[in-house]
Amino acid sequence: MKKRVFISCLLFIVFSFILTGCMPGDGTHTPEKPAGFLWGIWHGWIAPVSLIIGLFKKNVRIYEVMNKGWWYDLGFYMAVISGFGGLNLVRRKSGR
Repeated sequence: MKKRVFISCLLFIVFSFILTGCMPGDGTHTPEKPAGFLWGIWHGWIAPVSLIIGLFKKNVRIYEVMNKGWWYDLGFYMAVISGFGGLNLVRRKSGR
């Protein structure tokens, strides 16, 4: 059982780093091609990883500055809130 949990955690970490190829602030988005709603969702999901990588790389940020405005913000905050607020749905309640 412990080996299975370890392998699952290891795979999660590996895939997280593979999927963070499009970090906010990496130069992918320009004024001609700003980040939109779906990029906002993606950047919201990887925000904790972006924060950690941003400590070591100066150009990586949590939030993409080159964005389409309100739509990017909506996607970003939807992902952040659902990611962190969704943790309450899987916690076990004590006292049962």
